[in-house]
Amino acid sequence: MKDIKNQLIKLLKKGYCTPQISSLAKTLKIPSTTIHYNLKNLEKEGIIKNYSAVLNHKKAGQEFCSFILINLDSNEYGDPEKIAKDLASHEEVESVDICTGDWELIIKVRTKNIDEYYEFAKKVFSKKGIRKIKSLNSLKQIKSEFI
Repeated sequence: MKDIKNQLIKLLKKGYCTPQISSLAKTLKIPSTTIHYNLKNLEKEGIIKNYSAVLNHKKAGQEFCSFILINLDSNEYGDPEKIAKDLASHEEVESVDICTGDWELIIKVRTKNIDEYYEFAKKVFSKKGIRKIKSLNSLKQIKSEFI
């Protein structure tokens, strides 16, 4: 049988998951049509943005995690979203936040290992608009919002 594990992981991270409506209906003791109707309304209202799988990143081959603090060039202060959206377009980037304080952006990057991270860093952090970075490498994740 064909091994499509990596392809599936990429799709699941992008949101190719659906809620188990029958399990929700059984737990809440209400009809599945009511669950479906309410989920669709939550999606329309933008409260539910995505359904995705919770991965064991170590077993999925993405065990290197780094948080990168980014200083922007002074001419980019007016539109930090431009650089944030560009960074978000890379599949290695798990999250991007515009923040206050000494750094303008913080991103979370997940790669297979330090070598893949190095290649990512060379390709991405040399772009125009990024003045300075500081990497904080995660040794072990204790809690995640999705677990």
